[in-house]
Amino acid sequence: MNELVEAIRQLKKEKNALIMGHYYQKGEIQDIADYVGDSLALAQQAAKTEADIIVMCGVHFMGETAKVLCPEKKVLVPDMAAGCSLADSCPADEFTRFVKEHPGYTVISYVNTTAAVKAVTDVVVTSTNARQIVESFPKEEKIIFGPDRNLGNYINAVTGRNMLLWDGACHVHEKFSVEKIVELKAQHPEAVVLAHPECKSAVLKLADVVGSTAALLKYAVAHPDKTYIVATEVGILHEMRKKCPHTVFLPAPSSDSTCACNECNFMRMNTLEKLYDCLKNETPEITVDPVIAEKAVKPIQRMLEISTQLGL
Repeated sequence: MNELVEAIRQLKKEKNALIMGHYYQKGEIQDIADYVGDSLALAQQAAKTEADIIVMCGVHFMGETAKVLCPEKKVLVPDMAAGCSLADSCPADEFTRFVKEHPGYTVISYVNTTAAVKAVTDVVVTSTNARQIVESFPKEEKIIFGPDRNLGNYINAVTGRNMLLWDGACHVHEKFSVEKIVELKAQHPEAVVLAHPECKSAVLKLADVVGSTAALLKYAVAHPDKTYIVATEVGILHEMRKKCPHTVFLPAPSSDSTCACNECNFMRMNTLEKLYDCLKNETPEITVDPVIAEKAVKPIQRMLEISTQLGL
């Protein structure tokens, strides 16, 4: 393992490559990455990097986002099959038809979408900035929000909006068990429940803190003396435990009887061995149709501009 890690670092240096990892990656991937973050942070970092090669350790749409922002750079992913159930729940042709059926609506799309969906979007959001970006539009603005119905419902609830929602969801965040979380809370009554807004509303009602992976991590770091029940993909616990080694973090239970906690099978497809091969052979490489990329980059750039203005 140590030899593999050293070989990856050597390749990275030789090729002027930047390894980026999402918080939901395996711990060993996070540890070797030059930069670890949520979707917003990864997009911000990709937009300003001077590396010749970006290796995106996450899922396919993250690689696409990096390529759209950095068309002149080579963007690699360790496993091209690492997709996203949420992005898959919003086929571009169906979403485009939906948008055309509702003229006069501003289209806000979650970053967990394909470049083709972003191409028919006015502004992209992440869970970190979704509320603030929605609130930057006038109250009377007619908005289509896709694809995550849970995040959209949450934003509607906290902003008083009535956005028209696409019916999509993340298979990981859909599986948290309300009953099992209640049982775990009864065993640890002092525990603070942290939940990602992609969770179902019944789970969010149990939460003490609702926020993006970055926001949940920030809260835990600011309050390390508490015990936490964490309702999001279990990969975030790696960084939480690194930052707060003496804090108790309990993964929220899944409704799936075959697993104790919720892991994204797509995120888990990336391994150190695949990362090494990816760097060595400079493949698989992300490509985006230039016509789609030209359209898709605009809502991403708008998101980054608004986020900068709002200090996010």
